[in-house]
Amino acid sequence: MKKTIIAIGIFALGIVTIAPAMAANEPVTVKTANLVEWKKSKTGTWAGKKDNKTYWYKLDKDAKLWWSADGKKWAEVENGMWADKDGKWLKIHNGKLVWTTDGNNWAEVPDWKWEGSDGKWYKFDDKWTLWVNA
Repeated sequence: MKKTIIAIGIFALGIVTIAPAMAANEPVTVKTANLVEWKKSKTGTWAGKKDNKTYWYKLDKDAKLWWSADGKKWAEVENGMWADKDGKWLKIHNGKLVWTTDGNNWAEVPDWKWEGSDGKWYKFDDKWTLWVNA
C-alpha cells in the first residue's frame, strides 16, 4: 500500500510539472542575427530606374551624380536625383544623403542605405565611397 501511495505521488508530481508546459503548446521562438556583409563596390555604380528603364549611376570625386543607360557613355544628372526600388527619390544635399516621396519633404536616409532597382542594397560612407551588400 505504501508503494502504491508513493507511485501515485510521483505520478501526480509529474502531471503537475509537465502538464502546464504541454498545455501551453507555445511555439518556440528562435532569434537569429541578421549578418550583412558589405563590400566596397568594384565599379562604384548602382542600379536605378526611371520611366521603367534601368540606368546606372555613379558619383564623381566631387560627389556629383552621373548616369548611363549602357555603363559606357555617362552624363551628369542635372537635378542630382535617382530613384530607389520603392520609388523614393534620393540626392546628396548639404553633405548628406536625403530622400523624399513627394519631392518637397526631404529627410536624411538612415545609415545612408537604400535598395537599388536590382534588389541589391547600397550605402555610402562619409567619403562617398559606395558599398554593396554581397
